[in-house]
Amino acid sequence: MAKKILIVDDDTDLVQTLEAALKYNGYEVVCAYSGAEGLKKLRETSPDLIILDVMMETDTAGFEIAYQIRSERPASLYKDFKDIPIIMLTAINQVTNSRFSLGDKDSFLPGIKDFITKPVKIDELLVRIKDSL
Repeated sequence: MAKKILIVDDDTDLVQTLEAALKYNGYEVVCAYSGAEGLKKLRETSPDLIILDVMMETDTAGFEIAYQIRSERPASLYKDFKDIPIIMLTAINQVTNSRFSLGDKDSFLPGIKDFITKPVKIDELLVRIKDSL
């Protein structure tokens, strides 16, 4: 059975490109174009992995969504999904000249499997998805 990947990004062109590439490589793909839609589809589809943009409705929307998914609160709507691997996509280095790395993520958001800088290289993304799953 194909692994299901949820892509959450407000860049429709990027989402369509990633969706086509992932489907071609045997993945089932669910797409969301906002943080709210992403959280809704998370609950509806129970994906195996989430690809999550950092900057959407706000500059930190992706981090806020990841924080909600990783919440340890017993009443969390997302407690059943807290162990799903999350790969964060970021263009922050293009906007702020800042860079994220795996070393950085542990200091502020546990549970992020990887950061990938935009523009996304499909071959690199496929390797990181395989490693995360």
